[in-house]
Amino acid sequence: MNIHPTAVVDSNATIADSVQIGPYTVIGPHVSIAEGCEIGSHCVITGYTTIGCNNTIYSHAAIGGNPQDKKYKGEPTTLVIGDNNTIREFCTINTGTMQGGGVTVVGHHNWIMAYVHIAHDCRLGHNNVIANSVQLAGHVTIGNWVILGGLTGVHQFIQIGDHSMTAFQTKLTQDLPPYVMGAGYPASASGINTEGLKRRGFSAQTITAIKRAYKILYRQGLSLEEAKLAIAHLQAEAKEDEIIQALKILQSFLNQVNRGIVR
Repeated sequence: MNIHPTAVVDSNATIADSVQIGPYTVIGPHVSIAEGCEIGSHCVITGYTTIGCNNTIYSHAAIGGNPQDKKYKGEPTTLVIGDNNTIREFCTINTGTMQGGGVTVVGHHNWIMAYVHIAHDCRLGHNNVIANSVQLAGHVTIGNWVILGGLTGVHQFIQIGDHSMTAFQTKLTQDLPPYVMGAGYPASASGINTEGLKRRGFSAQTITAIKRAYKILYRQGLSLEEAKLAIAHLQAEAKEDEIIQALKILQSFLNQVNRGIVR
């Protein structure tokens, strides 16, 4: 391993041989960092934190700090970060709380830009782009291939579905369904993330089916329960596996909504 002489690494930390640690970085006793990670200067990585392979963490990031929750009384809660993530300057990611399941999770291949805050008990999936100064309150769940625009603020317990997107300075106080673009303060739905779906290889037929589902959800004046039934009927009529799976993702998300959806 390549540890700068000014770094302070606790002897009980588990650090793989290929890890690089920059100047003045502090690593706590309960931290585990796997192969191929690069840790910049002036970082603080503490708590019961497990970091997977090939992550790059830039300078002044604070990873694994105690949750900012007055109910927290020093319990040994955890933070688990997967593989191949980029975490830029001045990001803060906290461990979980016992009330929230005890763990904060960041998946694989996420690009987390500068000044992002990921609070206790958040769960991020894979391949997400979290732009500068996004602020996630506690217990936020984010799926896969999500893009959150700069300065987006997300209320606690919000769910954000796969392939969705928010614009700059969006305020999310309700759940954002898969494929949907949210914008505004507070957010309203502004169509589906067509360009993102094209880039990820969705067929034209599947995108058309998702647009039909969006119209059912947002343009026909239906209640959420009525829209769910109509989308289930649309899914039952589908013959292509990609369309069936895409609508299944939407239907599954809507079945778990607990704060209402962005309208």
